[in-house]
Amino acid sequence: MDMNQEALNQIARTLTKHFDSLYYVDIETGNYTEYTSGQMLRSAGIPQNGTDFFTDSQKNASKCVHPDDLDLVISLHSKAAILERLSYNRFYSVAYRLIINGKIIRVRHFEIMCEDNAHILCCLENIEAEMKEREERERNLQSAQRMARLDVLTGIRNKNAFAEYTEEIKKKILSVPEHLHFGIVMCDMNDLKLINDTRGHSFGDEALMRASRMICEIYDHSPVFRIGGDEFVVILDGRDYDDRDSLLGKLREESLANKRSRSGPEVACGMAIFENGDTFDTVLHRADQEMYVNKKDLKSVFVKDCFMDMEKIDTPITAERKRLLDGMFGALYTTAGGGYVFLNDMRYDLSRWSLPLVDDFGMKSEYMYHADRLWQEHIHPEDIKVYREAVDAVLCGNAEVRAIHYRARKADGTYVVCSTRGFVLSDKDGNPDYFGGIITTESGR
Repeated sequence: MDMNQEALNQIARTLTKHFDSLYYVDIETGNYTEYTSGQMLRSAGIPQNGTDFFTDSQKNASKCVHPDDLDLVISLHSKAAILERLSYNRFYSVAYRLIINGKIIRVRHFEIMCEDNAHILCCLENIEAEMKEREERERNLQSAQRMARLDVLTGIRNKNAFAEYTEEIKKKILSVPEHLHFGIVMCDMNDLKLINDTRGHSFGDEALMRASRMICEIYDHSPVFRIGGDEFVVILDGRDYDDRDSLLGKLREESLANKRSRSGPEVACGMAIFENGDTFDTVLHRADQEMYVNKKDLKSVFVKDCFMDMEKIDTPITAERKRLLDGMFGALYTTAGGGYVFLNDMRYDLSRWSLPLVDDFGMKSEYMYHADRLWQEHIHPEDIKVYREAVDAVLCGNAEVRAIHYRARKADGTYVVCSTRGFVLSDKDGNPDYFGGIITTESGR
């Protein structure tokens, strides 16, 4: 799909929040342009644009790449090698080192095949701070005592710590069972093997860390253990024990939302409560059985497209346009850096909205025809005129991309101040083709 310069600039502004350097490359001609707010490569004398990206990248590598990584980087920027990598997977990343102003900086190199299969995005992310933080974390885990009880990947307690903790509970069951109140939540992250096989173990590790954070944030008053590759156990205690039903529901809801949006880990979970006469192992077994029931339920959920007002559409969206909409939405969602995301195919008037927006504002579906009319029902009556005039200005091309401020009603009936930054993507003839943007609120959503 061809995109005009304003559209490219809008996407670039979004992406540069995450990358220190981003090049948009025409595969056939080699023409390239850098979209970035960073100064990392500029200070090394690397050009911002040119007519042969692949050759220039190999020649310029010696200006800033660490000598020990130079051969790797030169091979990375071979046109044949890039196209071969991206023919298997539309996304590729690798880390190496630069030397900028005499300092070694570790970076992560990304390659992304665009939807039109005619352009690629080549990006650099400065990961020096991230690596130093990881190294500091690893140094803190060097003591034998802590290493024996903490999971190195996630930083939570491991199987050894779980064994020690359960021994104490077993002693209490034998001595004072009538005064003992605890529960067990068994958790298992779905599709870890598939992630490792198709995207690599680094992606699998990231998914495990995100699953661990999700569980720990929900059960923030209870010990959480990683007892296997994709298995976690929570021993419910205190407030988490009292709120156990609502917390289990929240974990299941977030996992289901992640499945539907394809934006986070799916965690199957089951819970059991200690009752007089139980052993620790019988409680654990019941929780494990409940977890497998939930895993089966999650597996049976197929992500379906819920189109609103289909019967009122003369020409429903084609499969190809739907695929383009989903691909562009996914890229925007991934790089948005927070906020609610929406994208509208103006040819068919079908929009896709992020699930948190749908849930928080009580919209009917993540896919909606005529979504603009539905969204206006949530806008405060006093702000409708301002909102409508600003949107019309953007759609007509008479305004720069800027934030629109207005009040909108959430699902609970309260109003929040929204800030919407919209943009238009045009087709090859310059006609508006897609309208999208990011909505933020005062609460930071």
